[in-house]
Amino acid sequence: MSLEKILSISGKPGLYQLKTQTRNGFVAESLIDGKKISVGARDNVSLLSEIAIYTLTEELPLREVFKKISEKENGGPTINHKVPKVELEEFFFEVLPDYDEDRVYPSDIKKVVQWYNLLQKNGVTDFSEKAEEETDATSEEE
Repeated sequence: MSLEKILSISGKPGLYQLKTQTRNGFVAESLIDGKKISVGARDNVSLLSEIAIYTLTEELPLREVFKKISEKENGGPTINHKVPKVELEEFFFEVLPDYDEDRVYPSDIKKVVQWYNLLQKNGVTDFSEKAEEETDATSEEE
């Protein structure tokens, strides 16, 4: 499973895995409880592979941020997303010292940490571009 198939749906907690397309949208499965939901074309949906974090010099793909967190935590889970705001900001500064503090809000950091831990729990631990490309090549062959 790569970030290409992982979705964030506005107004719904957690992350979802894209399962299949339908006439009016698609079906997604929650990574939290495994329940499948129907997502319409009007829902605000973001692919994790398309999300980036602002730094002082560029926008860094979320995949790269997850990779940095994974390196810091030796591939394991990280801090809880419910820790105080100050702890989240300190942690994120350790991981990404040049993140843009004016445009990356504590709520964004909280989401990144929560998403990382959710992906870890579900066995998504390879955040390299190679993993993304292999998934693309596999889906093209099918």
